[in-house]
Amino acid sequence: MNRLRVTPGPVLTLTAAWFATRALMLWLLLHSGARELGGGSVTREVWRLYFHWYGVLADGSFPVHDTLWQYPPGAGAVLLAPGLLPGLTYFQAFVLLSLAVDALTAAVLLRAGTRPGRSPLGAAVWTGGLPLLLHLPLARYDVQVTALAVLSLLACARSPRAGGVFGALGALVKVWPALVLLGTPRGRPTRTAWAWAAGTGAGCLALFAAFFTHPLSFLREQGGRGVQIESLGGTALNLARHAGWPGRSRYRYGAIEMVGPHVHAVATASLALTAVAFGLLVLWRVRARHWSAATPYDAALSAVLLFTVTSRVISPQYMIWLIGLAAVCLTSRHTSQRPVAALVLAACAVTTVAYPLYYHEVVHGTWAGCLLMLVRNGLLTAAAVLSLRRLWRAARPAAGAGGPAAGHRPGSERLADRALSVS
Repeated sequence: MNRLRVTPGPVLTLTAAWFATRALMLWLLLHSGARELGGGSVTREVWRLYFHWYGVLADGSFPVHDTLWQYPPGAGAVLLAPGLLPGLTYFQAFVLLSLAVDALTAAVLLRAGTRPGRSPLGAAVWTGGLPLLLHLPLARYDVQVTALAVLSLLACARSPRAGGVFGALGALVKVWPALVLLGTPRGRPTRTAWAWAAGTGAGCLALFAAFFTHPLSFLREQGGRGVQIESLGGTALNLARHAGWPGRSRYRYGAIEMVGPHVHAVATASLALTAVAFGLLVLWRVRARHWSAATPYDAALSAVLLFTVTSRVISPQYMIWLIGLAAVCLTSRHTSQRPVAALVLAACAVTTVAYPLYYHEVVHGTWAGCLLMLVRNGLLTAAAVLSLRRLWRAARPAAGAGGPAAGHRPGSERLADRALSVS
């Protein structure tokens, strides 16, 4: 039996890079009170808001009538987890767990990338991409939910059951990981993954309902969200202020949102665009004829990108999701998303300039703030369009492969994979 041979060079290099970059992120976290780093606004969410919710959850109830609680019940488990580490403050335990999950994600990506026909580039993107957001990833629980999405995608290839379970757990924490199951191969793998996801989700919801009160309280608050200033709609409205629009920004629902005339219309347009994006993804799924090993990864990145750019809210931590999914794509040498990953990393760098470095400019809608958001959202929009286009092209059978069913024959599949690796 052939054993997996791991070249020590990339492993040692990436391990050293992970420790160096995470040390830098921790240093920034310790100095987050500096005005240039947001004056403590990045870390405040953990020691004030998360810790407050921890107290409510520890009493056996989900936050109710709390406009800031907009998360599925699985988020409660993540926020309770720091309490399992004795001798540490809540903030210290939260950061330690975030680092541990970050390290686990890097290790899983590296292991996947060292298999035959794979690439360690995915682990490199995760290791080097996360620090582009400075210390923000350590002070949000999006690293944890992204790890579940990564595990779901990587597990699905060998065990659709495990992929479905991880996908459901991720969706229970922050909804969007349900999208990672969009690209599962047709037939039995899809039925198995989706069935196990549904069963896991139903079982976990039943457990939350048994041990906590108000597990679905987030639904009431989620519907009231408006247009965040960092979304595409918010950027358009901020620019409109320079043309005489009388609206302004205001802190609502845990974010800075735009208020004034026509904001509701912009929010409705965003929801309509999200529906269109979903329709395009369903159409791709119906018309796709060729699945390579990278197709589930590419479909997940494309879906989350489309839902991100059409959302009423594009918070900085959303970029963590995209880094993780781009990293999974790049573990495969047959991915169609390499240029998309480059655009995502560029958008991460611009996001950091906007928040926390120049967030004051963004909030007040100055020309500098508007330009930053135009560049960042332009990169994300270009990434989403390019991602869907390349996903659609990759789903076609290779020329001369012999028709729609040919993609399932071993010879034609190799031909299509070679064509994808060149494109």
